Parts: sequence; C-alpha cells; structure tokens
Amino acid sequence: MSKSRVAVVILNFNGKQFLEQFLPSVTKFSANHKIIVADNNSTDDSVNFLKSNYTSVQIVQNTSNTGFAQGYNDALKNIDAEYYVLLNSDVEVTQNWIEDVVSLMDSNPSIAACQPKILDFNNRNKFEYAGAAGGFIDKYGYPFCRGRVFNSLEEDTKQFNDSAEVFWATGACMFVRSKAFWEVGGFDGDYFAHMEEIDLCWRLKNIGYKIFVEPKSVVYHVGGGTLNKLSSRKTFLNFRNNLTTLTKNHPPRFLFFKIIFRMNLDGIAAFKFLLDGQPKHFLAVLRAHFAYYGWLPKTLAKRKKAKLHTSFKFTLSKAYDGNIVLEHFIRKKKTFSELDKGYFN
Repeated sequence: MSKSRVAVVILNFNGKQFLEQFLPSVTKFSANHKIIVADNNSTDDSVNFLKSNYTSVQIVQNTSNTGFAQGYNDALKNIDAEYYVLLNSDVEVTQNWIEDVVSLMDSNPSIAACQPKILDFNNRNKFEYAGAAGGFIDKYGYPFCRGRVFNSLEEDTKQFNDSAEVFWATGACMFVRSKAFWEVGGFDGDYFAHMEEIDLCWRLKNIGYKIFVEPKSVVYHVGGGTLNKLSSRKTFLNFRNNLTTLTKNHPPRFLFFKIIFRMNLDGIAAFKFLLDGQPKHFLAVLRAHFAYYGWLPKTLAKRKKAKLHTSFKFTLSKAYDGNIVLEHFIRKKKTFSELDKGYFN
C-alpha cells in the first residue's frame, strides 16, 4: 500500500453487523484518511459486504483468526503510515476525531500513543468501560481509568476534558506512531486479546515514550462486541495477561512480592465468583494462573530481550502507588476524583 500519514485500521472478525452500523460514521468523518478493514478470516459475509458497499475502504485479509493482538500485528505489516489508528468495529466516531489527536501528537514527538475520550454508545452521557478518559494501573497492576473505577462508570460532566499524560491508552481506539509500535515489536501476539494495549503502552514507556489522552476527540463505544463481558474466556484472558504484563514490565524492586500478593487477591476474586454462583469464572481464574506459570520462562525471556533496547529503563511513571482494590471495595471510593492525587507517580 502507498504511504499515508494516517491509516484507520479496523480489525474485524464476523462483525458484519457492526460494519453496517458504524462504518458510515468512520467514512464520513475520516474522508481525508486511508481506511482499512483488517479481516481476521471471518466466516460471515463481512468481506463481500465491504467489496459491494465500500469500494473506497481497503481490505487486508489475514489467513486465520489470531485474535486482537496478532491479528493487528499481521495486518499492520502491510500498511505504510506515520500513524496507525486502531479502531474497534463497534465504535461511532465524530467530527475532527482524528485531527484533534494527531495535532497533539504532532506537537510532542515523545507521545507514542494517544486515545480520545470514550463514551458509552448506549448511554451517551457516561464514560465507557474500555478506556474512558485515559487509563492507569495501581501498584499491583490493576487497571482503571479517569471516569471508570472497576465497574463504576462516571457521568461525563466535562470533568476530564483536559489532554493529559496517562499510563495506558485503550485498544478500542488507539492512535500510535508506527515507528514506535514496531520499535517495541508491536503487540505481544501470545496475548490473543485483552491487556495487550496496557502491555504495549508500558513497553513504550520503558523506552522513554509517553502515553496521552486527548478528550477534544470523542468517540462512542458499544463494548463487549467481540467477547461478551460475561464470558469466562474473557476472565481467563484478563487474569493471565494481567499477571504476565506485570512480570514483563515492572521494575525488579518488590516485583516478586507484588506477584504473590496479586495471586492472593486473584484467589479471593475466584472464590467470590464461586460464591456468586459462577463456577466457570472460578475455574477461569485457576486456569489463568496455571497458564501464567506455563508461560513464565517465555515471559522472563521477553523481559530480558526488552532490556536490550538502548533507551530502556523500567518506569512506573503515572502509575498509582496505592491499592485500587482497597480504595474501591473497602473504602468505597467510586470515582477517579476521590483517589489521592499524591499517590500518582
């Protein structure tokens, strides 16, 4: 493909209904940019639908469904652009959604990845779970956002309308410099799905880049479009990939103790699933831990390889040096604004 400044890349797997619903907004508000659908070997009529109705949209066809992480890696190898915009198929975009983010990134070459403000498509005055107004992690690797702490979603009252440095940007709508993306080797394809964007952002931070949110850009996300929120498969992927991300990227100091503590917290979560009558999720947590153990030699090898980069330095910049589980479930802090600002590194 010819070189372009911005390439909007939508990864699709059997998502014809989302393409029908959301491609109109993408084509309308991205007219000056290349739009590509990377199809993960769909078995529905997605590709034929695109060929018949969106001749201006380019198609990259992957030979198998390797999930979000490797699916994007495979597709992006065929796309030549300065900025990749990784966009979920279940996202409605708005006017200037690209220009506002690219303008911020152009102004600061140290910004490797950035996200817009993510609102809920079905409840449009509330933040959406996958990213809200920018992502963070606590000292034990638990993710949360400006506008979303665990399942507590805030109403958008423009309280987070400032562009800001964050810890991670959502994979639901991520702007990323192609040079930086490949500098760290892209997504970790072993993840399949979930947590891969946090891992990517942390690896980018560990070689000196920054991650931002630009709320001037607004998009609306359905969420759970490719893997239902109630799926035990999602539980497995989140728990396995979260522990792996922590092990790969955290500074060595206290890492061992944090992993042990995290596993104990995971155990409590597993038994809560069991008490709530969700045995499949209980088993998913157990399977995630065994999978983490099985991956450990490979994970440590990845950690060692990452340290070979000339600019590498472990960082917890913009991480929250507190326990978000304690803050939310014991101290009943439901909103980002209630968290102690002095705990952010």
